[in-house]
Amino acid sequence: MKKILFAHGFASSGASGTVATLRQMLYDPAAADTPNELRVLAPDLPVMPLEAMALLREILEAEKPDLILATSMGAFYAEQLRGFPRILVNPSFQMARLLTFGGMGRQEFRNKRADGARDFKVDKEMIAQFRTLEKDSFKGIDAADKQCVWGLFGDKDKKVNHQKDFLKHYGREHFVVFDGEHFLNDKVLSRSVLPVVREILQL
Repeated sequence: MKKILFAHGFASSGASGTVATLRQMLYDPAAADTPNELRVLAPDLPVMPLEAMALLREILEAEKPDLILATSMGAFYAEQLRGFPRILVNPSFQMARLLTFGGMGRQEFRNKRADGARDFKVDKEMIAQFRTLEKDSFKGIDAADKQCVWGLFGDKDKKVNHQKDFLKHYGREHFVVFDGEHFLNDKVLSRSVLPVVREILQL
């Protein structure tokens, strides 16, 4: 069995439409009970950054996925998870700054959470934890890591744009600009994301 760990974006969950669509698009009944059977792991990430990173590392240790697919905030976390093939879609590498200038206070989750929570609070402690984690961004990158990280960027993303950061640290070999915005839709998944997933997993 092959496994994909999906790390969702800010205020989202593992029950997002993106995850449901991924599972549908990647489902192959002929692969059941074969080495090519595919499972998408999509946990709800804790809202506090240090807890979220700790959970991701625990899942990596327990499940040893073949690929990490991450969007926005999830891609910020995933960039630091060295040693695994990773696809970073519209990564938000400056979460502390983004929330400081536009996200303080009560926020509603955009998707259903497993624990039933409907909202959460962005406060100074959360931002401080993002700032702490940001200090480790792009550390320890070696030649092997550059070969297993892909950056996918929507050309109409008006929320974040960290193409220069990705290019500076990972180069152009796995740098892709697609026709799309910050949030993914079926078209982007099928035309831009899944071809990279299939290439990495040799599906």
